[in-house]
Amino acid sequence: MAKSGTSQIIVWCWIIFGIYWFVSAFRQKQTAQRQSVLAALAHRLPLGLSYYLLVFSNLPPPMNSLVTPNTEWARIAGDLVCILGLSVTLWARRSLAGNWSSDVTFKTGHELIRRGPYRFVRHPIYTGLLLMCLGTAIEIARLRSWLALPLMAVAFWIKLKQEERLMLTHFPDEYRVYQKQVKALVPFIL
Repeated sequence: MAKSGTSQIIVWCWIIFGIYWFVSAFRQKQTAQRQSVLAALAHRLPLGLSYYLLVFSNLPPPMNSLVTPNTEWARIAGDLVCILGLSVTLWARRSLAGNWSSDVTFKTGHELIRRGPYRFVRHPIYTGLLLMCLGTAIEIARLRSWLALPLMAVAFWIKLKQEERLMLTHFPDEYRVYQKQVKALVPFIL
């Protein structure tokens, strides 16, 4: 049976993510160092484009061409991957606590977090968001959704490189050891 539209599970995963991020943004430490606007644009532009491709279906051909199976099994797989991604993002955000920021920043009293999902990957929020995007792409099954995934990966790769330069400045020895022990996005692989 073919599906139409995005499942309510996928939609609710993104809504829960948005609400949790909005509410938890009020519990941040004070910023001590912030990246430039230009540096922020380097990752925000591809990230914004990836979200645009996921959300807006009224795009010209071939953007809505079906490229992967559009079946009930694909919907279930997409839902499960998106739920897993949401779980990782929430766990990571909670573990990061007041050290989190949507920008590349260093906080007053910043800590190098190595607990929770940070034991398995250095950037679990990005891992979780990439899983959410993958689940959404599986669900939507259109070219636009599959183009969103590499765009999001590029955005996060740019941002994590910026963050890691900042962390190496403030935690030179400790962060270098952490980089050797824990992969950036995919446990034991990448």
